Amino acid sequence: MSKTNNFVFISLKIVAWIIFVGLCIEAGSLIVNFIFSMYNPEFIQNLYQKLDLSQMYISNKWAFFSMYSFILLISILKAYLFYIVIRLLTKINLEKPFNTYVAKQISLLSYYTLSIGLLSYIARQITKNLQHHGYSVDTLHHFWSDSQAFILMAAVIYVIAIIFSKGVEYQEELEETV
Repeated sequence: MSKTNNFVFISLKIVAWIIFVGLCIEAGSLIVNFIFSMYNPEFIQNLYQKLDLSQMYISNKWAFFSMYSFILLISILKAYLFYIVIRLLTKINLEKPFNTYVAKQISLLSYYTLSIGLLSYIARQITKNLQHHGYSVDTLHHFWSDSQAFILMAAVIYVIAIIFSKGVEYQEELEETV
């Protein structure tokens, strides 16, 4: 492997770690927000992203819990997605990348990406419905604004996973015939 490729690969690992840590901080902060909003709502204005859904909690607890569940689930899935990316980047052998572990990890990436996209899309539709019923949901839109991008990215990653699976099959056949 050339020095340029090695540098790019190491840079990708560093960027993946930075994104993973940021997503973990975001997920943890949202969990803390959720706990504070349940027990001490007057501190919400000082917390992460000032995600104040206390009016929704007062008027409709089902809406509050469903919106917060979507927010927490999506943020945790995004963090786990990058955990899979980090595992893949640390265990991949660039001299011989076509193996079953890499193919399975890429398939996992596509499934989790699709899950994030579908959950984001469902949450966005529910938010639109809640907005029509008079709830203030302006602070929620940025949590699932990229649902279509995740669904499209899942399709692309799935195609790559299929290509890797076929590459593994061909490589195993080649090794058996030699």
